[in-house]
Amino acid sequence: MKIDMVCDDDIKPLQRQKVCVIGAGMAGLASARELRREGHDVTVLEQSGDVGGQWRYDPMTDGADPLGAAAAPVKVHGSMYASLRLISARETMGFTDFQFAPKDGRDGRRFPGHREVYLYLKDFCDAFGLMEFVRLNTSVVRVFLAPGPTRQWTVRSVDLGKSEEVEEAFDAVMVANGHYSQPRLPSIEGMEVWRGRQMHSHSYRVPEPFRDEVVVVVGCGASGKDIAMEVRRVAKEVHLVAKSMEEVAQELAKVLSKYSASLHLQPHVERLCEDGRVVFGDGSTILADTIIYCTGFNYCFPFLDTEGAVTVDDNCVGPLFEHVFPPSLAPSLSFVGIPVKVFAPWFFEAQAKWVAQVLSGKRTLPPEVEMMRSVEEYYRAREAAGAPKNYTHDVSLFDTTALTTTHNLHDNRTLVCSWMSSGASTATSLAWRNGVTSCLCRR
Repeated sequence: MKIDMVCDDDIKPLQRQKVCVIGAGMAGLASARELRREGHDVTVLEQSGDVGGQWRYDPMTDGADPLGAAAAPVKVHGSMYASLRLISARETMGFTDFQFAPKDGRDGRRFPGHREVYLYLKDFCDAFGLMEFVRLNTSVVRVFLAPGPTRQWTVRSVDLGKSEEVEEAFDAVMVANGHYSQPRLPSIEGMEVWRGRQMHSHSYRVPEPFRDEVVVVVGCGASGKDIAMEVRRVAKEVHLVAKSMEEVAQELAKVLSKYSASLHLQPHVERLCEDGRVVFGDGSTILADTIIYCTGFNYCFPFLDTEGAVTVDDNCVGPLFEHVFPPSLAPSLSFVGIPVKVFAPWFFEAQAKWVAQVLSGKRTLPPEVEMMRSVEEYYRAREAAGAPKNYTHDVSLFDTTALTTTHNLHDNRTLVCSWMSSGASTATSLAWRNGVTSCLCRR
């Protein structure tokens, strides 16, 4: 069933803008839907052959560069491994007005696998008629301000099927290309001479290639723990490296105890030796076959040319007012989907709604100087709290240092409260929302 997207708020007349959205993943599709609701002319450029972004599983990897150490961008966009499942309940992984409900014949688990999210995004796209605005197999080469008195953006793209380059003019650009593609690698002495196989989790798909090996997994986050547990089933030994004991939750400690014969916890890697040895921070060593770096990803916008107005410094994209608008280029340039550790669909939807309504004239931004002051205050607050610069966009649901302005349109709490108090009151929707509330309370 196709859902009508007519905007209900007629307080102000719409200002119709021609907007380019870069990326057709979760953030890009949310952006397209909100822009259409505001009556904007939308073009979504997607480099792959389908919508879904990272949730579209790609078994291919770049065998020539498993570390992802070559110049950006990586040749293979996908970073999803075959066994990945949600770590958030499905009640928190749907858009506010399009429930991520179980469907007959599909993965009905509360924490489903990645394919179910991909199918949900396809359903969302179909329900709101978004495919007509999406241009697949189209790689964005360069985005830059066109010369002249009016602020317009030139977007240069390539049709990958025809290898034809096209330039188009847009009133605004929304960057929604995701940030789980470009590997972030540690700096460890001896990486360049170590004789074994080194790879980033970006290139991991299945455990079988590591059968009977001694494997070191660097990084104790969600993917590191997933991959270590999966590889343990086929490997001779797995050594999971944690930066500190604070990373080792009680649940992980129980798992380590249960599988102590094949799964070992290690402190940080001190150095790598040419003969294949790995030296840990406590002086212990092992002879390993493979190292898998589960060390996160870098924000990467190789197509974006703002002449220095927006930079990426130690994984801090900035300056960005509320993680969305660069003050000197707002509102014609915006970013959707930058923050992490949020309920992604709701957060992205609220960000997209904010941008779409600013572009249509329903909402206004503070003056540039005030936006810049807000960004600087946020940076100072994070620094005072001891947060590393590369965690600038790591905002939890109730991180008050991230909520520095009064509108807070894209604050998860505002969005959730608004949604929970909306008019829908069917038994199904109430039960669904009660489930979400319990998730929020537990969190």
